[in-house]
Amino acid sequence: MASLDARPLDGIFVLDLVNRPMAAVGRTLAELGAEVFHITAVSDEVEETDREAQVIEHTRHVGKNLVRLNPLSAEGVLQLSKYLERADVILTSPSTGFEDLAGARTISRDFPAKVVMTISDFGRGTSFSSWIGTDPVFYALSGELARSGLEGRAPLLPPASLATAASSSQATYNVVVALYRALTTGSGCLLDFSTLDGVCQTLDPGYGIGGSAAQGARASDLPRSRPPKGRFYPVLRCADGKVRLCVLSSRQWHGMFKWMGSPAQFADPKFEKLNERFDSPDLTPAIERFFSAQTREELEAGGRDHGVPITAVRSLSEFIKSDHVISREAVVELAMPGSQPIQVPNGVLVIDGQRMGPGISTESSVGKSIPRALATRETDALPFAGLKVLDLGVIVAGAEAGRLLGDLGADVVKIESSAFPDGSRQALNEELMSASFAAGHRNKRSLALDLKSPEGKALFLRLAQQADVILSNFKPGTLVSLGLDYSTVVQHNPAIIMVDSSAFGPTGPWSRRMGYGPLVRASAGLTELWSYPDESDGFSDSVTIYPDHTAARYSAIGVTSLLIRRLRTKLGGTASVAQTEVMLSQMAAEVALLSASNEGKTIDTPWGVYPCKGDDEWCAVTVENSKQWFSLATAIGFSPASARDLNSKQHRAENRSSIESKLLSWLASRTPLEAMTALQEVGVPAGAMLRVSDMPDFAYFKERNFFRKESHPSLDECFLTERASMQCEEISDPAEVPAPLMGENTREVLSDWLSISLCEIDRLVADAIVEVR
Repeated sequence: MASLDARPLDGIFVLDLVNRPMAAVGRTLAELGAEVFHITAVSDEVEETDREAQVIEHTRHVGKNLVRLNPLSAEGVLQLSKYLERADVILTSPSTGFEDLAGARTISRDFPAKVVMTISDFGRGTSFSSWIGTDPVFYALSGELARSGLEGRAPLLPPASLATAASSSQATYNVVVALYRALTTGSGCLLDFSTLDGVCQTLDPGYGIGGSAAQGARASDLPRSRPPKGRFYPVLRCADGKVRLCVLSSRQWHGMFKWMGSPAQFADPKFEKLNERFDSPDLTPAIERFFSAQTREELEAGGRDHGVPITAVRSLSEFIKSDHVISREAVVELAMPGSQPIQVPNGVLVIDGQRMGPGISTESSVGKSIPRALATRETDALPFAGLKVLDLGVIVAGAEAGRLLGDLGADVVKIESSAFPDGSRQALNEELMSASFAAGHRNKRSLALDLKSPEGKALFLRLAQQADVILSNFKPGTLVSLGLDYSTVVQHNPAIIMVDSSAFGPTGPWSRRMGYGPLVRASAGLTELWSYPDESDGFSDSVTIYPDHTAARYSAIGVTSLLIRRLRTKLGGTASVAQTEVMLSQMAAEVALLSASNEGKTIDTPWGVYPCKGDDEWCAVTVENSKQWFSLATAIGFSPASARDLNSKQHRAENRSSIESKLLSWLASRTPLEAMTALQEVGVPAGAMLRVSDMPDFAYFKERNFFRKESHPSLDECFLTERASMQCEEISDPAEVPAPLMGENTREVLSDWLSISLCEIDRLVADAIVEVR
C-alpha cells in the first residue's frame, strides 16, 4: 500500500459533505492522497441492524476521516466553519443537513480561492433540480436502458450501480481540473455537477465516439429495438462454461479461420468483412461446435496462440479470486468497525508503480508544501492552456483521454501512421471521417510518424523533450519494444508525465491478453451480471462500450493529479489504468458484499422498468424509503391503510406482485413522460426510457445546454456532441477545432514544436519518416 507522502494529492484538504453513491468522489480523492474529512449530520446514521447498508456505506467512505456533528448546535456550526476555512476543495450536495450552513454559492463568495462543487441528481437552476435520481432512472434518461437487453424482450437494467459510479469519475475529473486551475491562478471556482450529466458523458455516451466495431456509426442511428441475441461479440458454450469471442479485424479473422482448420465453408473472401461475419447465420454456430469439447482455459490458450481475442465468461467471485487479480493486488482486505473484515477494490490508478488504494492519514497534512499560484496564468485561460500532449491513444479509451485534455486547452497531437491506423477511423461508407471519430478527436492535431524507424523514434524523443504529457493505450510492452517507454523518455525530459491504459494492466499473468471492452466485461464478471435472470444465455451487454469512456476519465485524473504534484516537485511520473480495475472499483459494493457472505444488494419494491402506454415504451420506477413509498402509493391508488400495511422494505418485498400489478395498471394509460412527470412531482424517483435520438429534444438537456452542434469539413452534415465536460461559469466552453485527418497537421506540428524547416520536412516525407495530407 502506497504511503500518502507518495501520492499526488498529498497536502490537499477536502471537505466532503456528499452522501449516497456520489460519495465515491471523495473516496477517489482520498486514494490519491488528499486528506478527506467526510462530515455527516447526527441524524444520518445507518441502522446498526442493517448489515448490508453498513457495508455499502463503508465502501463509499473508505480512506476518509469520518466526523459526525450536529448542524443545529453552536458547537457543530463552529466546527464546520473551521473545516470550511481550512479546505482546498469543498464537496456539497442538497439534503445533507448542511445546505443552509454550507450553501455552495455562499462558500464560493466567501472563499474565492477554493474549489466548490455542488453534486446533485439533476443539477441546479433548472425545472428538474428538485427531481430525484436512482441508477435505474439515470439508465433510462441517459439512453443506456434503451440499448440494454435483447430484441423482443423487456429492456434490462444494467447491474450494480454503474450509472452513478461512472458519473463519479467525471465529477472527480472536474474537481482535480478545477484544483489545478486554482493552484496555478489563485482563483477558485463553483462547479455545478449533475449526476445525470456525468452518466451521459461516461457510461455510454450516445453522441460520443463509438467502438471500432461500429465502424463510425453512432448510437443515435441504432434501431428502436434492442439488439438480437448473439449478433455482436457472441457468448458461446464450451466444455466447462462459456467464452466470449471478439473477432474484429481481418487479421483476427485469419487467426480464427486457421484455428478452426480452414473450413471451406468460410473460405469466401467476403468473410474478411466484419458485417458479413456478423450477418452469417452459420458462422457462430460452427465456431460454437468447434469450441464445445474444449475448456475455457484451453480456449483462452488457443486464442493467444492464434491471435484471436477470446476470454472466459467469469463470475465476479471467480475474477476476484483469479491469479491475475491476486498478483496485481487489485483487491485488499480492510477492517470494518464492529464486524468481520471485508474486501474492497484497491484503487484504480497505479502511480509510479504504486497502487493508489485505500489509506487513512495518520497525521494532519496541514502545512505540507502545495504551492499556490506559482505560475502567473490568466484566470480566463482554459485550465490546460500551454500544455503539450503527445497522444498515442487509439479506439475509445485512447481517444477520450486526449480529447478531455484538448477540450480544456492543451495542444494535443495525435501520433499515428497509415501502417498501423487507429481502428476508430474505420467507417461503414469508407469515408475519410465519421461523426463518431469527429466527436472523439476534436481539438487535436495529427502527426503521422513512423515509430518503427530509427529516425522516427529519434523524432518522437525530440517531441517528448517539449511535451508535458504522453498518453498511450497500446498492449503492455509496446512502448518498451519501441524503445519509447518511461525509463527512456524521462532521461530526455524529467518533467514528463506518461499515462497508459490497457485492458488488464501492464503486469500480471493476463497483461499480454488482447483486450476489448466486451472481453474486459466478460473477464471481470460484469457480463454474467448483465443478463436476464431467467435465461442462461441472455447476456445483454453487446452494444455498450463501457468501461472505455470511464477508463479515459481515470487516465485524465491521473494526468491532472500528476500535474498538481509537479507544481511541488518539478518532476513528472507515470500513471496506469486497467479497465478491469475500473470495473472492480465501480462495483465496490458488490465486491464488499461478496466478502461479507452476502448474496448481493437487495432492492426495494417497486424497483424496475415497467411498460407504459405505447409501443415498446417503458418507465423506470423506484422506491428507496418509506417517504417515497407513501408518495407512490397515494399516486397510484393505494388506500392509506393499505399503504401503511406495506410500510417496510420486507413487507413490500413480500407483496411485490400485488404492488407491481397496481403500478402496471396505473402506467398502462400514461406515456413514459407523463408517468415520470407525475411521479417526480410527488417525490418518487422515475425516469422515462429515452432512446438516444430522443435525448436532444428532452427538456432537461436543453435547459442544461448539454449538447452542441458541430461541423467538419469532411462531413456533409452537422453532428451533435457533448458541449463541455464541466458546468462552471469560470471556465469557458471548449474550442471547436475539427478532428484531424491522418497527417493533416504534420508540417505545422514539426514547425511549431521543433522549428524544423520546410525543406527538412520535405526530406522526412520523402524518406517515409512522416506522412502528410
